[in-house]
Amino acid sequence: MRVIVGAAPRGVEGARPGGDLLCVVRALLKKIRRRVLVGDRVLIGAVDWAGGRGVIEGVFERRAEVADPPVANVDRLVLLFALDQPQPEPATLTRFLVDAESTGIPFVLVFNKVELVDDKTISYWRDRMKSWGYDPLFLSVDQKSGLSALEETLEGQTTVIVGPSGVGKSSLINALRSNQNISEEDPIHKLVEQNSKWFGEQRVGTVSKKSGKGKHTTRHVSLLPIAGGGFLADTPGFNQPSLMKVTKKGLAETFPEIRKMLAENEPSKCLFNDCVHLGERGCVVKGDWERYPYYLQLLDEIKIRESFQLRTFGTKREGDVRYKTGVMGVKQAEPRLQLKKHRRVSRKKINQSILDDIDDELDEDNWFDVKQRSRKR
Repeated sequence: MRVIVGAAPRGVEGARPGGDLLCVVRALLKKIRRRVLVGDRVLIGAVDWAGGRGVIEGVFERRAEVADPPVANVDRLVLLFALDQPQPEPATLTRFLVDAESTGIPFVLVFNKVELVDDKTISYWRDRMKSWGYDPLFLSVDQKSGLSALEETLEGQTTVIVGPSGVGKSSLINALRSNQNISEEDPIHKLVEQNSKWFGEQRVGTVSKKSGKGKHTTRHVSLLPIAGGGFLADTPGFNQPSLMKVTKKGLAETFPEIRKMLAENEPSKCLFNDCVHLGERGCVVKGDWERYPYYLQLLDEIKIRESFQLRTFGTKREGDVRYKTGVMGVKQAEPRLQLKKHRRVSRKKINQSILDDIDDELDEDNWFDVKQRSRKR
């Protein structure tokens, strides 16, 4: 795992901020199932500055996290879809929007490949997305048009670009990074000199002629620096976000249409506090909007998943990690020991167990004597 050095000790040869180290994860973090994600701020020890290697000994608290794909400390999401090759599917688009809404991270919806469709199609999708509650951006990576508005949004932030395969995520990253004019004073300039492969273009695939969908080209998450500060995360394409963090009660909050209807009916609210808007008595949310069938479908899916989790795992248990405030108020993660597993057994309990064993042996001896006497008679 490659780690960018944010702060380095002074007077050590080879130690410099902005450099990168190839690190392994400490075994203790693996034992407590403390997963190190792309974008994590970590504590490094046992550093070999000359060899460029180290050990990840701790992970600082995350301010935000994305499950699909797994990336930490994200400032913004970019949901990228194509207007053609492949064409956007409303059900898939809804799943991505619900997943982005559930994270609480600001996001922007972007449609690529505008050069493949006419103005009527662009107007159709713009009006349709506005009815859903979104104001998307339209651009063409191939012709490099419409990129300036997106560049201003992403400057100085850690941005994750997600979307189905074949919509142009890697091509968009290549286009955004090719416009960079990196000065020698920029800290990223050192990384360019040290590791030119990191600043090479991302692999780009083609759309399958048989299925009309994109091929899986990007296999892992890559965090790529950009000039002026900030990073872009290139992620593998997937068509079905898991929605593992979306709950039955919280699903309605991920639909702007429902939020709008609830706001328009204020101060009136649904009659029941646990209303899930299925047409119950006293519900103020009507079913006359376009995505209502998708809402019902996702609600059924989440209900099945939650009932399965309840039967399998029971209620939520305490996490394996707790955060401890260290020097200068910095929070560090440390393992939470399981109750009674790492505690030394008291002397009283040991003595009592010995007495219990002796009593069991005496009971067995007495039973044997009684049995022998009965045989002699």
